[in-house]
Amino acid sequence: MDNTASLDDTPLETVRAKLAKVAKIARREAEDITLIAVSKTHPADSILPLLEQGQRVFGENRVQEAEGKWPELRDSYPDVELHLIGQLQSNKAEEAVALFDYIHSLDRPSLLKALRKAMDKAGRRVPCFIQVNIGDEEQKGGCAISELPAFIVQVRDAEIPIAGLMCIPPSDIEPAPFFAFMDKLARDHGLPGRSMGMSGDYDTAIMQGATHIRVGTALFGARKPVGG
Repeated sequence: MDNTASLDDTPLETVRAKLAKVAKIARREAEDITLIAVSKTHPADSILPLLEQGQRVFGENRVQEAEGKWPELRDSYPDVELHLIGQLQSNKAEEAVALFDYIHSLDRPSLLKALRKAMDKAGRRVPCFIQVNIGDEEQKGGCAISELPAFIVQVRDAEIPIAGLMCIPPSDIEPAPFFAFMDKLARDHGLPGRSMGMSGDYDTAIMQGATHIRVGTALFGARKPVGG
């Protein structure tokens, strides 16, 4: 039986094809955009099909959940690149540094201090994205835009590599202006990465310069309710 057609119709191939199409429209190279498959709340059995199709970059929200899934998966797929995309508590810094290759939620001096201590102890430097509260929303994490220049200096002084900026724009509002502003902030501060865009808006994010898109629902389907 020829399985070519079914392979081409997988969610992963659909997202990859859309990424490539939008990148071409934006006159960008698809290879310059990293697809992070957001596997939070999904068990190892749901992750394996993407691994078998060649996906190697994954994102998790919680340190404890990732610790329960990824060490065993990495035994079979040691080339996996793991990104922490959720809020990080300072008391989990040591575990995060041990497990993750990138951290997307560095947003405050107390966490910076904890991460520097953990990285010094581990003898490794984990590149971090500085999360920016791009919509100035009280309920969201992220460094305030007005505090970003000073915080960038603090992170550089701590000798933690800055991978770029990360944001989550306000919901139910056109995201393009927020993504465009993020791109400008990154350029103004000489930062290479822009972690922005999720399942519902990653095409818009790519058009506005995203280098890393965080896609979950489009790859795995709707998340199961916690405890459900």
